[in-house]
Amino acid sequence: MKQRAHVLIVDDQADNLLILEDILSEHYEVHPAFSGTEALAYLTDGGVADLILLDVMMPEVDGFEVCRRLKSSETTRMIPVMFLTGLDRPEDEELGFSLGAEDFIHKPISPTVVLARVRTHLALSRATRALERRNADLELIVAERTTEISEQSRRLVASKQEVIAAQAATITAFCALAEARDNETGNHIRRTQHYVRILAEELRDHPRFRHELDEDVIQLLFKSAPLHDVGKVATPDAILLKPGKLTPEEWFIMKQHCEYGQKAILQAEKALGGEADASFLRYAAEIAYGHHERWDGSGYPQGLAGDAIPVSARLMAVADVYDALISRRVYKPPFPHEQALEMIAAEKGRHFDPDLVDALMRVAGDFAAIARNFRDEPEDEGDMAVKAG
Repeated sequence: MKQRAHVLIVDDQADNLLILEDILSEHYEVHPAFSGTEALAYLTDGGVADLILLDVMMPEVDGFEVCRRLKSSETTRMIPVMFLTGLDRPEDEELGFSLGAEDFIHKPISPTVVLARVRTHLALSRATRALERRNADLELIVAERTTEISEQSRRLVASKQEVIAAQAATITAFCALAEARDNETGNHIRRTQHYVRILAEELRDHPRFRHELDEDVIQLLFKSAPLHDVGKVATPDAILLKPGKLTPEEWFIMKQHCEYGQKAILQAEKALGGEADASFLRYAAEIAYGHHERWDGSGYPQGLAGDAIPVSARLMAVADVYDALISRRVYKPPFPHEQALEMIAAEKGRHFDPDLVDALMRVAGDFAAIARNFRDEPEDEGDMAVKAG
């Protein structure tokens, strides 16, 4: 059975109360009160009211004051108030509405009007309360979901930090192996990774490269570049540290460091699960395997040419050769910065991608600065011939 709404009628005239009670009692639970004080006490004591019909002109506490108190209280402010009055001045209605009343019913009372107004405002009140409950539920759901998302974000950030730390640890371990074997490495791997980043940033808006070189990829290239010669850990010391020219047989063995490096990196990627978080090793494998390829196809280990060479390997080729030219090696003295640039420019379209050579010329000053900032220590006279113009 549907529960009937409760209507509180407040009027100091008994005949008005009887008339209204007779009109409404067939449809609603009616609660009469002879004064504003009695009505307020009824509600304070826990009395139920879904709508209040409130006379204006009453002794002690008039209807306007009762309405003000009702709308000031958190427990009663949502109860619709309809004034019963013989007042017909616009300013009286303005005052009533300013206090929060929903409507006015003017005396003498019309049963049809009373029933229609009561029915309408009870329906509006139910709809308003339902909407408020819905909003409260939505706010609760949003708050709970926000908490969940915040926790998920915290876990993702922590996870990402762990991934970054794992990547750094992987690279550090590989580089330590390379440096332990090759006493010429020094800061070479640090310089070349910065060269690669400078070149990639210079080319990120170039029509040929912008689809490959976004910020995330450039950061991965920067992390991966130090692993370009990690395969040298498998090269015998007699060949790796030989001060003179290598024999054809020795050179054949030396060139295998590209394949050794790629295999070691791919094994590490597999051990990490081959998931997206290990994707930084994809570029490391490309660089290790392809940084000795040449633009004209005369390089090794595959003899790739042109765009068939991964962009990562082409970037590393320029960075690696520049650093080798300006650095002292057991088989050569260092060349000055300007001479190194001239030698690379001479290989444009043969050894190197022409657009990468042009990019190098635009950022040559940055290359020189990197070489100075990461020079090998102790620096003997002529260790690195970097004289930026």
